[in-house]
Amino acid sequence: MTSSVHDNIPGRRFELEIDDAVAKAFYVRKGNVVTFTHTEVPAAVAGHGVGSRLARGALEMVRAAGEKVVARCPFIASWMARHPEFNDLLVPDDGKEAD
Repeated sequence: MTSSVHDNIPGRRFELEIDDAVAKAFYVRKGNVVTFTHTEVPAAVAGHGVGSRLARGALEMVRAAGEKVVARCPFIASWMARHPEFNDLLVPDDGKEAD
């Protein structure tokens, strides 16, 4: 597993390709805030840390871009709760739908 996370801007998702599978973290970007909405890890690669690699890579890219995060996706929210080194990226969820 040597793939890296990339931002599929037209698809509004971060992706991590592993073998023939693609893990995806969907988002809505509004201004400098990335709202994570849903994460999918294909069953063929689940349980091997792929979701964690995707979350870490996506959040590192958000940080590098100087953006902030709303974690509406339960997986991303849970992952961030276990990795407080990314808590500086969190902003409160105002409950409004991002465009």
